[in-house]
Amino acid sequence: MKKLLALSAGALLLWQASSAQQKMVADKIIGIVGEKIILKSDMDGALAEQQRNSVDGNIPASAACQTMEMLISQKVMVLQAERDSLPVSDGDVEGQMENRIRYFEQLYGSKEKMKEITGYSVYQLRERFRTPIREGLLAQAMRNKIIEPVKVTPSEVKRYFDAIPKDSLKFYESELEIGQLIISPKATREMDQYAIDRLLEFKKRVINKEADFGSLAILYSEDPGVKDNKGVYVLNRNDKNTWDPDFLAAAFRLKEGEISSPIKSQHGYHIIQMLKRQGDNVTVQHILVRPAVTKSDLSQCLAKLDSIRTNILANRYTFSEAVAKYSDAPSAKFDGGMLQSKTGDGTLITIDQLDDPSEKDILMMLDSLKPGQISKPVQFTDENGRTSTRIVYLKTRTHPHRENLTDDYSRIQQRTLDIKRAEAINKWLIEKIPTFYVHVDPEYKDCKHISQWMSQLAKQ
Repeated sequence: MKKLLALSAGALLLWQASSAQQKMVADKIIGIVGEKIILKSDMDGALAEQQRNSVDGNIPASAACQTMEMLISQKVMVLQAERDSLPVSDGDVEGQMENRIRYFEQLYGSKEKMKEITGYSVYQLRERFRTPIREGLLAQAMRNKIIEPVKVTPSEVKRYFDAIPKDSLKFYESELEIGQLIISPKATREMDQYAIDRLLEFKKRVINKEADFGSLAILYSEDPGVKDNKGVYVLNRNDKNTWDPDFLAAAFRLKEGEISSPIKSQHGYHIIQMLKRQGDNVTVQHILVRPAVTKSDLSQCLAKLDSIRTNILANRYTFSEAVAKYSDAPSAKFDGGMLQSKTGDGTLITIDQLDDPSEKDILMMLDSLKPGQISKPVQFTDENGRTSTRIVYLKTRTHPHRENLTDDYSRIQQRTLDIKRAEAINKWLIEKIPTFYVHVDPEYKDCKHISQWMSQLAKQ
């Protein structure tokens, strides 16, 4: 089951820069490059990140080697960038840091709530972000310097393509680029109050020992996962990208056995019971009640979408501009309303990737939509079980085909360029690594590139 209170993956990426600074006291040094160290916690954090971002929750057996190679190469690039005095100004660092902190303020609603959830003040976050941001900028500047001269010619692209065995050429199903503009109906103040009053009644019944919290959750909670987990979740204080910030903050304010007052999140209203607290982990149980929306509320949303659609068709603004201005989808600020491929192909998706229940009705629209067309407003049930409205935009549609230079040149060109850039970076590392002191834990010395690098060091 998708976690009920999941936020955008964008938040996850923004925490990566600071995660390297969060070390346990008893950590292990697994690598040294110059005066910079690589800790076991760096490796564990990177692998956990990859696992969370993978489609099936699995990572390849080579992930540890690839991650260690990435960590070493980043340190080398940072050190060489410092040697070369590549321009990374304090202003660049401060600018990125302020953007990052501003993002979290917007995400959590205020500086106070941000501190409550993260455990850090703005000053402390700046101190935590400063070094990883500077090193990230230095490494990126060095990488850009290495790969900037690397180009590929049409003949190189053709040579790469011709070397692929014909029976190994990729087969592409019909692929589509699909956008959606979502407007969610807002419940009235009366419906909000009704939801709050129901939760207060549930809390009263539990406190008076007239009912069991878990039984009430099974009977009344609108959390889609309640049948499987009775509304019980294990939360970690650092899972700021995973849970709604108001829900997370309310949970960590509770003492064991305490039940919260009704809490509003992006999904509705909750009461939360603290079952167990253990370090940065807590086990909680919750009941979710969503304020009901009326037919009138839905009709207003559909009318608004119809007006937006009319303006797009009249070229008063583009679909993407309309999404930026009107969409209620939390992910719209990151994806521009375009559905994302689950195999890493950007916005190109296949029909079988429309497997989320909230996307099923899009399948039914595809037969009547031609590329460039926008559907009429429709009502649908979103991934959290709420009734909402949207218009759907079919941007492009391709036909099933075996990979070829005519239809897929840009993809083949990009793969050719990626390979050539990777070769250039590895060649550069083989030349530069011997100029630094490098120590690698024996566990990683047999990794392909690390073995090459250490061989070069041994020759010095």
